[in-house]
Amino acid sequence: MTMRNILIIDDDVAVTNYLMVFLMQSETFEPTVINESLEVPLLLEQETFDIILLDMDMPNLSGIDLLKIIHEKPIDTPVIVLSGVNDVDLAVKALKLGAFDYLTKPVDDEYLLEVIEKAIRHRTLHDHISKLPDQLSRDDLAYEEAFSRLPTQNPEMIHLLHRVEKIATGCMGVFVIGGRGTGKGKVAEAIHNASPRKEGPFVAVNAAAHDSEQFAADFFGQATDWTGEHQETLGLIDRAEGGTLYISNIECLSAAEQHRLDRLIRTGEFYREGTTQIRSADIRIIGGSTKDLRSDAYRDSFSQDLLYHLWVNLVQLPLLRDRVDDIPLLAEHYLKRDVARTGIALKGIAPELSAFLQTYAFPGNLEELRDVIATCVRKYLTSGKVPESGLLGVDSLSNYMRDTILAGIRNPANRRLRPLSDVIHEHVTWTVDALQGDFDRAAQKLEITVEDLEAHLRESNRE
Repeated sequence: MTMRNILIIDDDVAVTNYLMVFLMQSETFEPTVINESLEVPLLLEQETFDIILLDMDMPNLSGIDLLKIIHEKPIDTPVIVLSGVNDVDLAVKALKLGAFDYLTKPVDDEYLLEVIEKAIRHRTLHDHISKLPDQLSRDDLAYEEAFSRLPTQNPEMIHLLHRVEKIATGCMGVFVIGGRGTGKGKVAEAIHNASPRKEGPFVAVNAAAHDSEQFAADFFGQATDWTGEHQETLGLIDRAEGGTLYISNIECLSAAEQHRLDRLIRTGEFYREGTTQIRSADIRIIGGSTKDLRSDAYRDSFSQDLLYHLWVNLVQLPLLRDRVDDIPLLAEHYLKRDVARTGIALKGIAPELSAFLQTYAFPGNLEELRDVIATCVRKYLTSGKVPESGLLGVDSLSNYMRDTILAGIRNPANRRLRPLSDVIHEHVTWTVDALQGDFDRAAQKLEITVEDLEAHLRESNRE
């Protein structure tokens, strides 16, 4: 058995002696004890530890002081704060400085061991992720089929999928954050399908779409005794047993529901509405939101304890405008889906439509692109006419859609940053395509000579 080096920092000798004996009895840890906080910075320069237990209220250097020192140095050792006071502001400050968890003394021995093990597993996962090579491909994914609904050729997005795959192998909670329509639900499902729980159910619920008064019963189940006979209604937790429960718009849960969910994550225990009987559940919780729940705006409305237990594994999805190279691939993906559903004889996206779509910021992200392609397909279905080329072209866009995209291009708030040469090339090729390859008219519209137009296109093709 591998022994873990654990550093205990507390000015109370009685506390450090108790923790040292308790941890040694577990036969898993080799404790080092420090009662004088001034000695800690030098010790951390000389030795490395697997875990740190840190008191908050100490003379000379406080726990916050030491967290700042650790945060500023390249020290990735998980720090568990053991504080004598249950202070939310202090807990938030500690966690923002990188503390893994904030526990209030006295701490149950078994629970402390559980948190320590979670912190060690989290560090192991972090080490795996940090060692991922810079250049990765989808082919390197061990569970590529789990990510089939997340097509991408964007290097940053591929790197994110590899990180998600590593997170999936664990058992702790996950928080997926991203703008509306960025694919949070698909990522949650991919985590489930790449995890040891993949044979179990994947259950998704939108907390914003449920009746607030009925949600607790739908979520935790309900016990009733209307006829003298005890009856139970199963909830989402029961449906997700052995699998994964994804809660989108998690910030819409009430304070009571947040507290009960936090308990479920920490202990695996819950109770149904109408009874106090404790039950056990074996599920993994994934939360999703478009909001940054770390911000001060949610300090009072969202449980910081629940946030801590989900934020351990944070997945932040990029906006579509930040992965513009994926737009042609995604457009083809959505077209294939629509072709399979409708049977329409379309075989691809025309280059001019791809180029046009890439100029737009897509504030609705993946969902907006999907709807644009579906609308284009519907236009051909309605008319009963398909281009001879079999390619979905710019003419399939409705006037409203074309005007919307053009308005978005003109709006600085929706404009993506890119090199001037790209803008010029797209405008030139768009003009040539719009005039059906008539170089004379295209050159006239661009106010350049035909020779300059041909030279530009040759140069662009060489690039």
